[in-house]
Amino acid sequence: MPDASNPAVRPPHAPGDHPAIPRAKTGVLLANLGTPDNYDYWSMRRYLNEFLSDRRVIDYAPWKWQPLLQLIILTKRPFTSGHAYKSIWNEDKGESPLMTITRDQTAKMATALEARYGDQVMVDFCMRYGNPSTKSKVRAMVEAGCTRILFFPLYPHYAGATSATANDQFFRALMDETWQPIARVVEPYFENPLYIEALAESVETAYANIEKRPDILVVSYHGMPKRYLMQGDPYHCHCQKTTRLLKEQLGWDNTQITTTFQSVFGPEEWLKPYTVDEVARLAREDGKKRIAVMAPAFSADCIETLEEINEEIRESFEEAGGEEFTYIPCLNDQDAHIRALASIVESNLQGWLD
Repeated sequence: MPDASNPAVRPPHAPGDHPAIPRAKTGVLLANLGTPDNYDYWSMRRYLNEFLSDRRVIDYAPWKWQPLLQLIILTKRPFTSGHAYKSIWNEDKGESPLMTITRDQTAKMATALEARYGDQVMVDFCMRYGNPSTKSKVRAMVEAGCTRILFFPLYPHYAGATSATANDQFFRALMDETWQPIARVVEPYFENPLYIEALAESVETAYANIEKRPDILVVSYHGMPKRYLMQGDPYHCHCQKTTRLLKEQLGWDNTQITTTFQSVFGPEEWLKPYTVDEVARLAREDGKKRIAVMAPAFSADCIETLEEINEEIRESFEEAGGEEFTYIPCLNDQDAHIRALASIVESNLQGWLD
């Protein structure tokens, strides 16, 4: 749809039949993983099919993987995943928490960037899987007059299955544009000082509200097959560095914090230790009866944090004898997080906007 606030006009000195063109703007397009439209079987199946058919996510040969996916996994998994989504669904807005939070982040980012750049910048968000699609949002930005787009995958740590596939989809969308905007992509921000400060602030705030201090902070990152690390994916190293920088920011030692990985899928060995097993071991073998868990790899709370961590992983800890489990929410639309993201955007807009 044309942008009513930026009406298209015919360029000066152009012939009368020249098409009208909106005033040039710069787009900032935030991107997150994605969400099903609903938790019913067919909504879940469509979403899971798109997600699990991505060769960046599952890199098995299609002739092996697709029959298994279509005939077995997508017959059963939409029911279990739908049940999990239903347990966290934002019924008031008819959407997943990830959608709600990403929209709130975008609104706050728009406000912050408007204060800095006025109406020169258009801020919006897209999802790699599901809606709103990357293609639809690129199209909307071009129609609104964006001749330059800064694409910002909201993944602090680079991984082929997150950052790279989001970038792939963005550049595929650009391929369909007659007048292709100039593009930049924001690099991973796992070591950005403001991001680390925001993480530390969230830990300190959570600990201040806990009567008895947790014995250890479990920093849980989304997992990936160990094979990807061996093939050169830097995700594992990025995660370890975030934990180290967070520990230093908090002034802690190694006994107070540990790194784990969650969301194991399939028969391969994934990055270890697995969060679900490690929290049980901490309670059963190390006597850590009070723990806190946070998930810095997620910029917004989602199924992996609200359901997997706060339900499945909590249950594993308690069944092993754990007594107090504290989940520290993702940074979401906290002010410190928005300041960090806005600062990153401003750095990346240098040379475009001053």
